[in-house]
Amino acid sequence: MSQYVYGFHAVEASLRQNPEQARVLYHDPRRRDRRLQSLVDRARSLGVRVEQVDKARLDTLSGGGRHQGVVLESEGRPPLTESDLPELIRASERPLVLVLDGVTDPHNLGACLRTADAAGATCVLAPRDKAAGLTPVARKVAAGAAEWLPFIQVTNLARALEHLKQLGLWVIGTAGEGSESLYACDLAVPVALVMGAEGKGLRRLTREHCDQLVHIPMAGRVESLNVSVAAGVCLFEALRQRLAVAAN
Repeated sequence: MSQYVYGFHAVEASLRQNPEQARVLYHDPRRRDRRLQSLVDRARSLGVRVEQVDKARLDTLSGGGRHQGVVLESEGRPPLTESDLPELIRASERPLVLVLDGVTDPHNLGACLRTADAAGATCVLAPRDKAAGLTPVARKVAAGAAEWLPFIQVTNLARALEHLKQLGLWVIGTAGEGSESLYACDLAVPVALVMGAEGKGLRRLTREHCDQLVHIPMAGRVESLNVSVAAGVCLFEALRQRLAVAAN
């Protein structure tokens, strides 16, 4: 099954990370800048077919997304599943997992993937049903992160959280009513940070499978943050703590 990646960052990352899966690079011949030419040259050097198509065709392939004049058709990879967790966790010296509990907006998923990669996360984990997957929109927003950061989809999130515990991770959920501040929590240990869905927060069953609930201190009048912003706050606090431990 084919998948379509669009936008320079996402296409460049896909060609770099998964060149064997690339099939066709479509581009707008009216665009003649050096960046596009470099991308075309890269694709041809990898044996990828290159086709010039009009903007209307690119719009269709990208589903109306902002493609910047370039779309890559690739052979879709089978999604990672819960069975891939042990290998990923064991390969990480200090695992840091971002868990998304039913995030449905692909823009938010893409932003979370980009932030998780920047913070050095081991992987991102999310439910398979009633949640955003790696759509072209999510890949575009992720700006390349979706091509190398492992994204795991599970059929049962509660069971996956218990699996993470068995693998030695402390599972921390974020909730406004959490008794402890994020900044008072030890995030330098192997940890899974669980973020709730847009507007709804963590589901009851998800909360029950967390070892601890924490809140992000808020100094202003808004009651909550966008999930991708909250994920960034939590992930970079974990990174800050880990860098401090490594420096001592």
